[in-house]
Amino acid sequence: MKSKYWILLFVAVIVACGALSLWLFWPGETAQYAEIWSDGALVKQVSLQIDQTFTVEGEFGTNVITVSDGKIGVTEADCPDHYCMHRGMCNSGAQIVCLPNRLVIKFVGDDPVDGVVG
Repeated sequence: MKSKYWILLFVAVIVACGALSLWLFWPGETAQYAEIWSDGALVKQVSLQIDQTFTVEGEFGTNVITVSDGKIGVTEADCPDHYCMHRGMCNSGAQIVCLPNRLVIKFVGDDPVDGVVG
């Protein structure tokens, strides 16, 4: 009887994890802007409508970021794992993160201006 409860608990946890994963990684609205943060400081805010390539050099490493066809991605990085590069070109969804270089790319909706500041 106890094994039946463990199986039901295991199935419930698997279903909850699957639902949470879908909710977190489901592409939302397409962002119009992206913010590039390095070591907790805002480095640059870019429009995803303007194709460009630029380099972000920080204390912990260097990343080359490319904006093309309304999407942004890390195309070169000197970090050891290159997980940020494997994320590919994105225009919404979860942030692009390079942990060794402390780089974060956040997606911003229509208006990149903070509502409190103006």
